[in-house]
Amino acid sequence: MPVLVASQGMTTMDLQTKINENLKEAIKAKDSVRVSTLRLINAAIKDREIARRGGDDSETGIDDGDVLQILGKMVKQRQESVRAYEEGGRLELAESEQAEISVLEAFLPKQLDPAETSAAIDAAIARTKAEGIRDMGRVMAELKGKYTGQLDFGQVGPEVKARLTK
Repeated sequence: MPVLVASQGMTTMDLQTKINENLKEAIKAKDSVRVSTLRLINAAIKDREIARRGGDDSETGIDDGDVLQILGKMVKQRQESVRAYEEGGRLELAESEQAEISVLEAFLPKQLDPAETSAAIDAAIARTKAEGIRDMGRVMAELKGKYTGQLDFGQVGPEVKARLTK
């Protein structure tokens, strides 16, 4: 059961196409975990497209960043569920969530390690010429524009704040 992995430089259509190709393969392979997870991804993408429409037909498509945000959010939700299930002694449910995480992560770019994260923060601060805490929004926007799907912004935010308050 091969998993097609999305590369960083893909267009949205390519990423969505890869997800759909994986879905077809999973159906043929009768891999129920992959099938259900990939269907959940497609449903989340469709929900985002519908929300974007907002009643009119303008700007209905979503871009690569949107798909990566959706996938990142889905991974984070499942990680929280794994922790809750493990604390509650429901190991079979935790394993099920972990299996879904591995399917989702196949489409996400490689996460930056701590050294790469630190270098990315330094570069963003330099590019935005940030001098203090009031510039944090610009730095975070710069990071989100370049590293969506590669950084956990919940962890990066406090680090950026610490550097800007020095």
